Amino acid sequence: MSVPTAAAATWIDRRDTLDAWLADLPPDAALGVDTEFMRRNTFHPQLALLQLGWNGRYALVDPLAFDIGDALRPRLATGPTVTVMHSAGEDLEALAPLLPQGPGVLFDTQIAAAFVGMGLGLSYRALVAELAGADLDKGETRSDWLQRPLTESQRLYATLDVVYLEPVRAQLAARLADRGRTAWHAEDCERLKRRANVHEGDPQPQRSFRAAAEWPRTQQALLRRILVWRDRSARALDRPRSWLVEDALALDLAQNPPQGLAELEQRSRGQRALRSAQRTELLELLRTVPDAQEVAATATIPTPVLGAAKKALAAMKDTVDRLAGELDLPAGLLCPRKVLEDYLSTREWPEFLEGWRREVLHERLSAQLPD
Repeated sequence: MSVPTAAAATWIDRRDTLDAWLADLPPDAALGVDTEFMRRNTFHPQLALLQLGWNGRYALVDPLAFDIGDALRPRLATGPTVTVMHSAGEDLEALAPLLPQGPGVLFDTQIAAAFVGMGLGLSYRALVAELAGADLDKGETRSDWLQRPLTESQRLYATLDVVYLEPVRAQLAARLADRGRTAWHAEDCERLKRRANVHEGDPQPQRSFRAAAEWPRTQQALLRRILVWRDRSARALDRPRSWLVEDALALDLAQNPPQGLAELEQRSRGQRALRSAQRTELLELLRTVPDAQEVAATATIPTPVLGAAKKALAAMKDTVDRLAGELDLPAGLLCPRKVLEDYLSTREWPEFLEGWRREVLHERLSAQLPD
């Protein structure tokens, strides 16, 4: 296919123009969709550009000029239109204010590539080179997409991000069907949509802080309290979590709560979003020791896998690797190592392994749990 120029894409900064562009699509179109967003000083991504592509027609939609959500929702949120995206997680998050439930039908080309034997986490550039024989220039990756007007180079870069989505999807869909993986791919795309639709933080964020695994349970509960507050406050203020409380400071405060506001101010210098109101809130959180109920509600931080658990982990990893080979899937797609570690730690079947993975793995892995 011929490579378009920057002028090949329609610049859309009016609702009626976007309505007209979408109206020309057949109901069951496979619509290539991409976004450009900025996330330098904010918690939430700032949507700066929406790219659309179908059958040689391309559009660059300016979300800074008008509310594009009302036009998109009737087309993408319901009905048979297939939204084709590559590595859609962050794009879906950027679109979440406009499409809270995500697109009705999502086809993620990166996930599809993993299911058809092209490797885990394949980049869009590598995928296009393999399936379309085109070399994409990624020179504008770190561009300022909030500037107006966009440069010709930016517009060409943004257009090319959707030019190949539909033809690549067609090839991947055929390969998925040949391998009998269409339903598995669709299930993982639905899982991706659900993850992007989470409007609250992890209720057990302390589990990622392995350095605190040996702490007393009350300190782990206090760490959880700090981290939950940090996430909630960062979302409300629309500032990065680390601007409120860096990880190292969160660990330090949980281990050694300050005696007063002056000490907290001294220890939290340099936290750019931690103003007087937030310091007061945080100090109140740190004043009380978690009670038995809060401690019981705090999930234990996984400890290093040792002894019988280490042997079980090795056996489970061998099982996953063997099954992945039989299914011709990347082992990391079937079951990442961290998921196995969490399963060994909690003895609870991981949410990641629900669906088609449960059918493949549950009987084998549950039998390998140590007594």
